[in-house]
Amino acid sequence: MRMVWRGKLKNYIGGVMFEPTDLFLVAVVNDPRDLELARLLGWYRIPLRHAPKVVRVDGLAFYLTADFGAERWSVRYAAKVRGVEMVRRIDLLQDEAGHPRAQEEYYKLQLGPLFALPRTIPTHGWKRLTFLYTTGAKLLTANSLEDLAIRGTEQQLLWGALRERAEVSDAGYGEDASAWQDALRLFIDWSSASE
Repeated sequence: MRMVWRGKLKNYIGGVMFEPTDLFLVAVVNDPRDLELARLLGWYRIPLRHAPKVVRVDGLAFYLTADFGAERWSVRYAAKVRGVEMVRRIDLLQDEAGHPRAQEEYYKLQLGPLFALPRTIPTHGWKRLTFLYTTGAKLLTANSLEDLAIRGTEQQLLWGALRERAEVSDAGYGEDASAWQDALRLFIDWSSASE
């Protein structure tokens, strides 16, 4: 459902409003339990040592892997991000006190309600993915995971959005250009590989 409000196009899916320019992070979900935690408890975790450079995004979309049976290798669900905090794994998963990474730091992304995308976004080649930045508009129009990649002149807009978010984040990347190159290397490599 789309609605024009004060001259801007708004999108509503599952009662959740987002804009075409909202920045989404597509994240891997390897275990159905993790999707249930996101749905029921409203959070998703990313290990600090494997996290993308910018986690302060407007939304999170979930790439489901092999353990999801018929839903595997696709993006079907998303949620708005309400906040980000740093916690230890043991603080999130208290029943896993003996886990080898129990004391490691994780980003905890606090989520709004999960919503199903209007159509499934399958992959037509890529099975391995860590993180991918995309937009709300691409989530609505993509026919495959590869379509979520931002190419051409839109890459400069993405670069600017990531830079702006990092400047206001706690991560402290500031004006370090090499950090920005690292932040987008995966994105640019992925885009080039899928062309």
